[in-house]
Amino acid sequence: MKTMIKSICLVATMLIASVAYAQTTEEILAKHEAAMGGADKWATVKTAVIKNKFSVQGMDIDSKTSLIIGKSFRQEVEVMGNKIITVIDGDKGWMNRPAMMGGTGEPEDMPAEQVKMASSQKTLGSILTNAKKDGYKIELISKEKLEGADVYLLTVTKPSGEDSKVYVSTTTNFVVKTQSKVQANGQEIDSEVSFSNYKMVNGLAFPHTVETANPMGGMMTVETVSVEINPTIDSAIFAKPSK
Repeated sequence: MKTMIKSICLVATMLIASVAYAQTTEEILAKHEAAMGGADKWATVKTAVIKNKFSVQGMDIDSKTSLIIGKSFRQEVEVMGNKIITVIDGDKGWMNRPAMMGGTGEPEDMPAEQVKMASSQKTLGSILTNAKKDGYKIELISKEKLEGADVYLLTVTKPSGEDSKVYVSTTTNFVVKTQSKVQANGQEIDSEVSFSNYKMVNGLAFPHTVETANPMGGMMTVETVSVEINPTIDSAIFAKPSK
């Protein structure tokens, strides 16, 4: 009888701990969602145009991204007088790269793997708000230090099993870093992205400074120049031009 009572008490304790843990995760997500502007406000965003600038090996680069949320994505990158265009439209994609940058100078279809990787760029908002909306598994792992600041470490797991580590500031409730593995040129590589300089645009929070590893070595910093919410976008810009 004593053994049974001990077992029941142990199970009860585990259940209580589990519920408390889940509530803590939900509390963090709720605070993060509120800091980002709120789910209702984000739901009103149907289109967006974002302009960025960054520098790679001394070259100044400008980019413009046009989005029809959840459907289409077009990015134009200008470097040394040349323009690289990348488009995802539904489940298909195409790109146009100058010959000097490894392309043909003509519109070409993107491989299915690249389309899959780039499809996440059809959304706005943080990895956590999008994961919650899509019903992905989100778990609180620990509270720890990141560069001297207190953060919550959470994981986001997709149905495919792919997971990402997400670090959330305990002070601002914003995502400050993500870590994941991505496929690039047939190889799995570690990806780490840092987010800072959050600013409100139309009541929504956007990180205006993003740092990530530069494929050519070192770190690359991308600065947001402007964010336009719900502009009119002609869907024709996502269609692949005929050669």
